[in-house]
Amino acid sequence: MPFNIPILLTWLRVALIPLVVGVYYLPTSVLPVAEQNLAATLVFIIAAVTDWFDGFLARRWNQTSAFGAFLDPVADKLMVAGALIVLVQLDRANAVIAFVIIGREIAISALREWMAQIGASKSVAVSSIGKIKTTAQMAAIPLLLYHDVLLGAIDTQFWGARFLELAAVLTVWSMFYYMRLAWPMIKEKGGHL
Repeated sequence: MPFNIPILLTWLRVALIPLVVGVYYLPTSVLPVAEQNLAATLVFIIAAVTDWFDGFLARRWNQTSAFGAFLDPVADKLMVAGALIVLVQLDRANAVIAFVIIGREIAISALREWMAQIGASKSVAVSSIGKIKTTAQMAAIPLLLYHDVLLGAIDTQFWGARFLELAAVLTVWSMFYYMRLAWPMIKEKGGHL
């Protein structure tokens, strides 16, 4: 396993996930709800920034690796799934929307794994739809974690829910897009390796 700064940042992102979840299990006598929301939001934002930064550094320093390419999306999916599960538990996100997003991530990860095994991984490379979906998720989750009025006028629950709904629509759209790209290989291989 290679070890460099980009991979260290990815591991940091993995390590931050339990903190986003864990702050909500602290007694309110230790950390009041408003402070739990702020702490979870800040930790999530830091984790999201490391997602951008590790990829930037890996490309800039020419430190890309197969292990980094594997670990980065795993960290992303864990980060989003962990936050969505907490948001559903806190009744700030719709369980159906969370299921659609998490289910799609699992399905597309499995599809990419299968495509890689048959040597066709480039057929389901990340698309611009997937990037826009990720942007919508990364906007929605901190707003829903914060769960308060921001700058005296922005209803973070309202806007977070709208961004999450947009992310869910883009999630389904991108899943059909990837399935359409993979369909010729699925038909050709008959679903067998």
